[in-house]
Amino acid sequence: MAAKNIESAKNTYDSFIGMLKWAVPLICFITLIVVVLIAD
Repeated sequence: MAAKNIESAKNTYDSFIGMLKWAVPLICFITLIVVVLIAD
């Protein structure tokens, strides 16, 4: 039972980290675009 919970938690963590690898650079890029547009 505990091993199944650990495996489920590991899969959730891995998918979360995988999303962060794409989301953080994307958010930084969008923020950069907005800052450049406001600065003009």
